[in-house]
Amino acid sequence: MLSVINYLPEGLLDKKAHELHKSLSGPTLIHLPGILPEPLFVSVLLHGNETTGWEAVRQYLSKTATLPRAMSLFIGNTSAAEKHKRVLEGQVDYNRVWFNHSSDEGQMMASILKQMKEKQVFASIDFHNNTGKNPHYACINRKEHDFFQLAHLFSRTVVYFIKPDTVQSMAFSKLCPAVTVECGLPEHKYGVQHAMNYIEKTMALDEFTNQPLKAEDFDLYHTMAIVKVPEEITISFDPMNCSDINFAHDVDKLNFTALRSGESLAKIDPDKTIFLQAVNEQGIDVAQRYFDYSNGEIKTRIPVMPSMLTTKEEIIRQDCLCYLMEKIEMETS
Repeated sequence: MLSVINYLPEGLLDKKAHELHKSLSGPTLIHLPGILPEPLFVSVLLHGNETTGWEAVRQYLSKTATLPRAMSLFIGNTSAAEKHKRVLEGQVDYNRVWFNHSSDEGQMMASILKQMKEKQVFASIDFHNNTGKNPHYACINRKEHDFFQLAHLFSRTVVYFIKPDTVQSMAFSKLCPAVTVECGLPEHKYGVQHAMNYIEKTMALDEFTNQPLKAEDFDLYHTMAIVKVPEEITISFDPMNCSDINFAHDVDKLNFTALRSGESLAKIDPDKTIFLQAVNEQGIDVAQRYFDYSNGEIKTRIPVMPSMLTTKEEIIRQDCLCYLMEKIEMETS
């Protein structure tokens, strides 16, 4: 499935994400030379409708004649990008198969990791977008100085998580400093400029310094649980609807907002037994710790901060409703 080439195909940088299938046969790893040999690994379009990373790469490579260091560019799910979808029906999620996954896609990601280990990869950036309103932020999987430095080049808002553990950044964290960067909504042009500037700054690094950053340089959060809606539960984003759960049409405005206990998240059918799932890092459903379902509402039991709340039902079904976080102090190992 994977094509590996050492050049940019003619006209590739002229293509938008949904047009890449015209130039590429499928997932493609492109190794480009630079002045420093250790490559920056950049992955884009692991989700086909998250296009900011590709737009940023297009801009950077179009204006940079000589790369300051080598770049290895992985262009992921071009077939989903053609259809403007996160993932096509029947496909696996390209950002959930990077560790111990027996699928063809999992084997493909394993081969990429092997190649990048041999090339002594310098750092890894995995570009993503959100489907709900969120600030731009970086995610790390290890609390180490160089990971914080790489994240801080993008944003002072940093999220530490260890679940799900089959994502790209987790796999690359065993080889080099690695981040997932969330660039807001894909239609926002500012996200492309921000992402392009980040590539430029990271490519210009000679090395990571031993000088640690300070706690006041960050707003650091820890993902405590992933919230999912059971398949049998119907949902809508109209509080007057008659679905099992009725969220506000703008529920995503709560992302990165500190919610107090007792705050309402949704209206529910009082005649049904309705429970969300909230799975913690140990794989245990801890929804009862976070949510109260009395009086026809879903309310918070304890203070919490959501991220990646979305109003797109398709995304909720394919991935999750949101993540639950708490603010923590920076400690490095």
